[in-house]
Amino acid sequence: MRMITFFLVGLTVHIVFFLSIFDIYFTSPLVHGMPPHATLLPPPASRLILIVADGLRADSLFMPLHNGSSRTPYLRSIIEEKGTWGVSHTRVPTESRPGHVALIAGFYEDVSAVAKGWKENPVEFDSVFNQSRRTWCWGSPDILPMFAKGASGDHVYTHTYPAEEEDFASTDASRLDTWVFTQVKSFFHSAKSNSSLKAYLLEDKNVFFLHLLGIDTNGHAHRPMSQQYLNNIGLVDSGVAEVVSIIEEFFNYDGRTAYVFTSDHGMTNWGSHGAGHPSETLTPLVVWGAGVQTAQRATDPQPYIDEYLQDWKLEQIRRVDVNQADIATLMASLIGIPIPVNSVGVLPLPYLNNTDHFKAQSMYTNALQVLEQFKVKMTQRKDTTLSFFFTPYQLLTESKQEEFIERAKMLIRLQKYVDAVSLCQSLISHALEGLVYYHTYDRFFLGCSVVLGFVGWTSYVVLLILKTHASLIRNPSILRQIPNHTLARVFMCLAVAIVAFLLVQKSPMTYYIYCLLPVPVWYSVLKESGTLTDLIHSAPSLPLWKCLSYFLLVALGVELLVVSFFHRAMLTLGLAVLSLWPFVCGIFGRSKLWSLSWFFSCLCLAVFPLMPVMGRESNIHLVLCGGVMTFFTSACFLFSLWQRSVLHPCDRQQFAIQMLHVVVCAYVPFLTHSSLQQKQGLPLLNQIVSWTTLASSLLVPLLSSTRLFHRLLSILLSLTATYLLLSTGSEALFPPALSWLMYGWINIEQEAMLAQGVPGRQELSTIDFSANIDISKIRQLKLDDIRRSYFFVSIFDPTSVYCFLTVFNPFIMGGLMMWKVIIPFIIVMCTFETIQVVTQLSSRSLFLIVLVISDLMALHFFFLVQDYGSWLDIGTSISHYVIVMSMTIFLMLLSVVTHTFTSQRLALWRRPKMHFP
Repeated sequence: MRMITFFLVGLTVHIVFFLSIFDIYFTSPLVHGMPPHATLLPPPASRLILIVADGLRADSLFMPLHNGSSRTPYLRSIIEEKGTWGVSHTRVPTESRPGHVALIAGFYEDVSAVAKGWKENPVEFDSVFNQSRRTWCWGSPDILPMFAKGASGDHVYTHTYPAEEEDFASTDASRLDTWVFTQVKSFFHSAKSNSSLKAYLLEDKNVFFLHLLGIDTNGHAHRPMSQQYLNNIGLVDSGVAEVVSIIEEFFNYDGRTAYVFTSDHGMTNWGSHGAGHPSETLTPLVVWGAGVQTAQRATDPQPYIDEYLQDWKLEQIRRVDVNQADIATLMASLIGIPIPVNSVGVLPLPYLNNTDHFKAQSMYTNALQVLEQFKVKMTQRKDTTLSFFFTPYQLLTESKQEEFIERAKMLIRLQKYVDAVSLCQSLISHALEGLVYYHTYDRFFLGCSVVLGFVGWTSYVVLLILKTHASLIRNPSILRQIPNHTLARVFMCLAVAIVAFLLVQKSPMTYYIYCLLPVPVWYSVLKESGTLTDLIHSAPSLPLWKCLSYFLLVALGVELLVVSFFHRAMLTLGLAVLSLWPFVCGIFGRSKLWSLSWFFSCLCLAVFPLMPVMGRESNIHLVLCGGVMTFFTSACFLFSLWQRSVLHPCDRQQFAIQMLHVVVCAYVPFLTHSSLQQKQGLPLLNQIVSWTTLASSLLVPLLSSTRLFHRLLSILLSLTATYLLLSTGSEALFPPALSWLMYGWINIEQEAMLAQGVPGRQELSTIDFSANIDISKIRQLKLDDIRRSYFFVSIFDPTSVYCFLTVFNPFIMGGLMMWKVIIPFIIVMCTFETIQVVTQLSSRSLFLIVLVISDLMALHFFFLVQDYGSWLDIGTSISHYVIVMSMTIFLMLLSVVTHTFTSQRLALWRRPKMHFP
């Protein structure tokens, strides 16, 4: 197979493997076609006020001050006298969009939907706003539009400020909340003189939504423990008190208004959110007004194992915790609208102040609404599965559904409301479990198909390595393979059978890809089965103990890399072990300088996995240190180059400019940080420097000489400049430490070749990336080359982007953060390209071994996903699988780009020819 064909096929296969995890674990849970269900009894409230303080942590609201008072006196008085309070437990990812979907629609949005759009609905779903008579919203342009455009009809009215106002560098982000409160007050004031608007407002089933983004913005910019964040909470409290007063006055204190105050997610101490730390998942919930239970004194110890009640001085007030999706069901019950048909929330009855009949009827409605989703899901699964393969959910068969419903009706008629509530809660629990059962019905089948394809692909790559890059003894007299035409017919029949099976089952198109992919892969494996015969025939001549030792070490190495995804300290252990390699392999006696350089650079790099990934404060002075270290490291490299070969004046000028540019880029974050601290915004000059550096980072190295160390130094300086602009602390020290190790690796690999007796050593300073490769000098793979490939695999918060932009834009910010992660990959990949040139290996051979190691890691994570039971463990393994697969796909793309990046050149000026020694 030609290299370009292999590359395209391999890229396609890995993209399929990458997407499969989303199709298996992150398909949308939504179903459609369910009828809405509402409680027929009169609701206690005519209108609902929903106030969401974006990014507000539970402890930030409930924790009293040191003197015993509260920074939120109004909401504290509600908790102690007029309403019911608790903690709302969110789910990962703790982001604004999924949080608001859970609050207002009652279901937990799948991860893939977040990537399809931030402001609008990627999938159709029902919500409290959609079921209301009318909804008025004020707040962020990132949140409100997705509920307005998702509503049927034209009854959701949004009022948003310009997106440019969401600036992390603004003088005071609390003005966003002040804007909302001002707009709401103006709205009700104008309604007094607007008869048509007033008539709309006096109708029932209305919802008013206040989205307050200031707390979240201040938390990102200044951290949740900052005075700006805490003062913003106090501003929200006074604003809520004022708005409640205006609303009550407008409706003439009729006692028909219900209020819900909560948050979409919390925030860590270092100003981020998205993961599952308690500071991110625990949010406050305070409900009061019409139909809501007033504060209840707790006479017995409350059933919560945490110590928050004592810290918050609320152990005497009954606390009622809920899941975030339960709030949508509660809001629908309070104003008598149908529960959103996609909701998976369970009505929290302790929040209701109503008759037992109303509570039982509301819970019965909740049970019917969840059961409707279960019925649709079961029907869909039944229609796409052959009858003799279909296994229904045993706890909720069709007969048991009818039995549950009839018993609930009978208990309500007999006024046995407590028993009816208990039965309905049991029905909801079974229906939710059944939804998960049918949603994951094909998971094992798809997982087996993907694993079969994965194992087949890895086997094929191993056979390809043995066939084309290993010195096996060929024996044409032995039957080498099954006749091609027979093998092709067998696999063609198998493919037809798979297609027929999937057609009968009415399976989605993606199922065809996952199930058919193993067919050509295993066909290719069996076509190369003769290579296995050659391997067996060559076995007596191979050093078996050495082979077994190498493969055992590689297996342990792969396992170490997998474990390091869960425990970063394992990377430190791995690098510490790698540092001993020159001493174990006898290279130290041949080259003490490079052996010691390798040893100390490995130990320096081993420190970084022990540093906190999150939770550290910004330290711009370390960014300056990183720039200075890069400058002096580059100066040492440059001096070494000067000693080894003649530097062209143009190269000297370019390196000098690039080194000064690195220092400037290290100083720009310091200037930006100072400007933001002084509330002066992002300086335009800093922004121009940052974006220009980013845009030119891949072009500037192409202007340098293609001689080995000249080009590598230019690449290092160019990429490090961008990396420093995206750094906020100790990570800025990583590029100089990594470059030190890479420089030592290149030199020590040449010493390793001499130790192994490989002839034809070439002086490193004379190697040119653009030179034509002498095919006669390309050697076959040796066992030690597996070690080289393993070395390659082993060496691998919003404030990071403030030099580029401060206005909230999730996709640009995410792209910049991704580029920051990719930069070390490019440096290592360019070094790997150099190693292949230095060790006289085909670029394809080492790359294939890297591919096998990466695929083994991904396969390991895929098996871990199958084994874990809890969703948190599954999510962790899935994220690691996605990371490894992304890395593998990226390396495949980069393997093509790197050769161009190291060997090609943009000639902006003509150079006189110079003779190098």
